[in-house]
Order: sequence, then structure tokens, then C-alpha cells
Amino acid sequence: MEGIFTYLGAIFGHGQMLFVSHLILTTVIIVLIAKMATKSLRAVPDGTQNVVEAYLGGVIAMGKDVIGEEHARKYLPLVATIGLFVLINNLIGIIPGFESPTSNINVTLVLALVVFIYYNYEGIKAQGAFNYVKSFVHLGEMNPIAKFAMSLLMYPIEFVSHLSRIVSLSFRLFGNIKGDDLFLWVLLMLVPWIIPITPLVLLTFMAFLQTFVFMILTYVYLAGAIAVDEGH
Repeated sequence: MEGIFTYLGAIFGHGQMLFVSHLILTTVIIVLIAKMATKSLRAVPDGTQNVVEAYLGGVIAMGKDVIGEEHARKYLPLVATIGLFVLINNLIGIIPGFESPTSNINVTLVLALVVFIYYNYEGIKAQGAFNYVKSFVHLGEMNPIAKFAMSLLMYPIEFVSHLSRIVSLSFRLFGNIKGDDLFLWVLLMLVPWIIPITPLVLLTFMAFLQTFVFMILTYVYLAGAIAVDEGH
């Protein structure tokens, strides 16, 4: 947010470089976490390894009920990476003097496009292009003429519905984090020296919640694309 003091903004200014510098900071933090977790792998994990393994186990458990354990593990690298990236981005903005990159629509839009392209790719790979598109609409047993007429109506609606997922994913995350940043901005203007603990706890909860929503929707879209049966 232009005009708000940030540590990196004091160095790079409040322009495009501020946004890029916070993204680089997020990347550095994620790389450091990965390095610390894999520095000395142990059969009985402790420290950072324990936290990361618990996180990965939680991601699998999250996807297990949606897409089945086998597929949850298959898509773990994608969902876990997105989750860690979104979470770190969200949490950075809660620290006074920093800004959440996910409060920028460019970041959330790219994340949404990655999910959109990937789940459609997986759907086409699993079912074939024709069957994948055909699976968008289930008309059941109908008169052939009526079925054709309904197809002309339903397929455009379904295509728009799929495209709207890009908007839904990107704007939900962007809107919530942008709102949190504005809330913190107002809070700091009102009480610049003493930051109430309760609002910070609420903002932290929202950071985790928005990460969870993004991750679970990624699993849901993948489940729909590869046509996971009802047993999963």
C-alpha cells in the first residue's frame, strides 16, 4: 500500500520493487525452512523437520477425504507448495513494517491460473480431452433432441463456471488479505505504539484460514477433474 512505511519500502521505494522485494523475502524464508528441515534428516524428527512433516501430514489428511489418499499424496507437492507460499505471504503482512504479497492481485491471479491450468491438464490426461469436456454436463436419459438442446444451453454455462474459478480463487484471497492489511493499517494509525494482541490473533487466524481455503479448493477442483468416484 503506497504511502505506508515498510522496511523494504525504505530501501526500494513504494513501487513495483516493493512488491518484488517482499516476494523475494517470502522465497528466501521458504528456502530456509526447507534447508533447516532437510539439513539433518532423522527417523525420529525434531525441530523444523518435525514441524514440516506435521504440515505435510496435515495436507495429506486434508486431501484424503476429498480425493483419496493415493491422489492426495500424488498432488502433495503442488498443494503443499502453494499452501506454504500463501501462508508465508499472508503472515508477512501481519508484522508491522512489512506488506503481504498476496494483497496484490497479480500474485493471487498467477496462483489461480496455476491451479486452473494444472487441474484441467490433469483432467484431460486422466479422461482424454473429449471425455473430460463431456463430463462437464450430465444430462442422463433424455430425448435426443431435448438432450442436444440442453447441451447447447448447459455447456456454455459450465465453461463460464470453470473460468469463474480463476476469479473466485484470486479475488477471494486478494480481497481478504487486502482487507486485513487495511485493518492493520488503521489499527497502527490509531495506536502506533501499543498493538492490541486480539486483532493480531484474529489476523493470524485469517491468514491460516485463507491458506486452508485455497488448498482445499485446489484438491476439490482436482477431484472433479479426474472424476474421483464417490467411494473417495
